[in-house]
Amino acid sequence: MLLNCDLGESFGAWTMGMDEHIMPFIDQANIACGFHAGDPITMQRTVQLALKHGVTLGAHPSYPDLQGFGRRSMSVPPAEITAMIRYQIGALSHIAASEGGLVSYVKPHGALYNDMMRDEAILESILLAISRSPHDLAIMAMSTADNGKLKALCEKHAVPLILEAFADRAYDERGFIVPRTRSGAVHKDSNIIIEQARNLATGTPIQSIDGEPLQLEADSLCVHGDNPDSIAAAEAIRKALKDLH
Repeated sequence: MLLNCDLGESFGAWTMGMDEHIMPFIDQANIACGFHAGDPITMQRTVQLALKHGVTLGAHPSYPDLQGFGRRSMSVPPAEITAMIRYQIGALSHIAASEGGLVSYVKPHGALYNDMMRDEAILESILLAISRSPHDLAIMAMSTADNGKLKALCEKHAVPLILEAFADRAYDERGFIVPRTRSGAVHKDSNIIIEQARNLATGTPIQSIDGEPLQLEADSLCVHGDNPDSIAAAEAIRKALKDLH
């Protein structure tokens, strides 16, 4: 089981996250591409840091929403979504290549990530951008109780799929993460987080927020690195996963 984290989300004088502290514990870095966070120098520094630790590079594109940190849905035509995904991947890919690295996958951010899981047209627009890239790119997307349609669309566009799950988020009975506005949506207890990570890594059902067993297929777990507690949780998850082998 791999660990991934959203990184490079500082912008100008505004600092977000603790990238240097989380990077040693992860396998995949989802790097902001400038539309919700991240500027050219931040992108460059994050690429350099990831390569220093042997971490795989991923593009983390979003809706053009700096003020809302990419967490607000936007009404964008499919062709424009394809173009803006290409634009953001292109920016990060060139920076990565200049540093001797290569972008390997794409994980949409925030509202765009959630919208693509519910709207087939948005997902296809993103897959179209990825499939026509000059590089071989995978897409990282949320694993749910039924991944059949997601897998079929990725196969249609010949885009490899990385299924993602969350150790610190509660799920509903369909396998979607519970909105942060609902009580109990984010796990705070490190024991619960580590247990959920272990279960996801071993294919053991987890418990939905309503107490129902939920089976999720996952290739990578998302961890957070924006405060000391989340760094400690990521370190504990890494140790727990190593202990499984």
